[in-house]
Amino acid sequence: MTASPHVPARPPVPPRPVKQGETGGAWPGRPPGVPAVVPPPGVPLSFLAAAALGLVACGAALIWARGAATTDPTADPVVAAAHLGVLATLSTGVLGALHQFTPVVTHRPLRSVALAWATFATWMGAAWLLPSGIATQQEGVVEIGGGLAALAVTLLVVNLSAPLAARGKGHTVTGLRLALAGFVATACFGVTYVADRRGNWFDLSGHTVLAHAVIGLFAWLGLTYVAVAEKLWPMFFLAHVPGRHLAGRLAVWLIPAGVTLLSPGLLTSIDWLAWAGAAVLAAGLAAHLTSLAAHVRHRRRKGGLHLAFVATSAGFLIAGAGLALAATLQMSRDHHAGMALAAAAVTAFAGWLLEALAGHAHKVVPFILWSVLRGRGIAINSSGGPLGFGDLYDHWFAAATYALVTAGVTAVAAGFGATQPAALAAGGGLLAAAGLTAAANLSVTPALLLRKAPGSPAPAGDAGSA
Repeated sequence: MTASPHVPARPPVPPRPVKQGETGGAWPGRPPGVPAVVPPPGVPLSFLAAAALGLVACGAALIWARGAATTDPTADPVVAAAHLGVLATLSTGVLGALHQFTPVVTHRPLRSVALAWATFATWMGAAWLLPSGIATQQEGVVEIGGGLAALAVTLLVVNLSAPLAARGKGHTVTGLRLALAGFVATACFGVTYVADRRGNWFDLSGHTVLAHAVIGLFAWLGLTYVAVAEKLWPMFFLAHVPGRHLAGRLAVWLIPAGVTLLSPGLLTSIDWLAWAGAAVLAAGLAAHLTSLAAHVRHRRRKGGLHLAFVATSAGFLIAGAGLALAATLQMSRDHHAGMALAAAAVTAFAGWLLEALAGHAHKVVPFILWSVLRGRGIAINSSGGPLGFGDLYDHWFAAATYALVTAGVTAVAAGFGATQPAALAAGGGLLAAAGLTAAANLSVTPALLLRKAPGSPAPAGDAGSA
């Protein structure tokens, strides 16, 4: 195949020889300049592509569950939609980020790329079988999904234990270690729920589900974002913040400490313990927002779409805190209204993470794909200039993704809080459209450029799009 006259290409770069001792991160055809510890691009991109598909499914499930959600926010159709959001979307995307980011920040490769692919396969089975079984009330399917989730978490711990064993790497790595422990705790709660589906201990109408949600949203997903952001914000904002590590370090320690108090307090209905945990958790989240504000204030890059994603993400975090407080105060007076507000709070907290994931994906995915394209001999964009990260997606469609995610989360939270089925359905449709838009926008242009590349065998393991 010859290169298009509109997209000049240089000869493909010969595969970089694998050095002795490189195992978990080395892969044939790795372009020059890509660190040896980084896994094949297909690993993180497969997780991120699956996360976009999960968001589409979550949106569709919310439309289907809209009637049940207004009557009982803990009904099976709603629980299924929540699992598609938390497992198939947020956790899947975060797992992709961890496989890419952990080796970079620790300067150590994964224990095994094969383990990464095994984690992807087992997690995909869990993320889709669990909500499918819950939605259809097929307990055997739920149990298979729970077993696959436990296996996926075990594989992840084994794989990431090698790079996370690095010492002296700062509070970001400390946060990732604690987040991995939070993931294990979340999985243990989940396995208990699966095993008890035929019993009555794991009562979704009580505080048990909230104790579970607190661990998953803050000690696993939220803590991972808080830790990773401390490395990504200086790069993406071009910000050098004097003393920035203090707020980030406080966030990394206070968030899991707060969850350690709040979750048992909710589980055992010990009010003083729950309030103490909530106060510590709030302090950790405030430290995270303080760090964000400092990076924004000291940025040398003009505000753009990435800043809009991150700022809106912070707004959802604040809204979630307000809704959670309102739900707590309302619960003793009107349990149904309190649970509706709690569901809205969980949605807002999930929106905090979804906005951040979508915004950073528009930075990270082009960065990964740029290296792949350069490795295939593509150095010029369609306008004849040097190929840059911003050439790999359409910025208007990226803005549309931002609008769809923001409006979708807002509508779903309002639908839960005000018990309005129409708002839930509209929010579900917007989120599904956001997943489709992001997936197409981040994959079509790189795919077209790859088709115009000089004929050369594809490097092993770099298939996948986002």
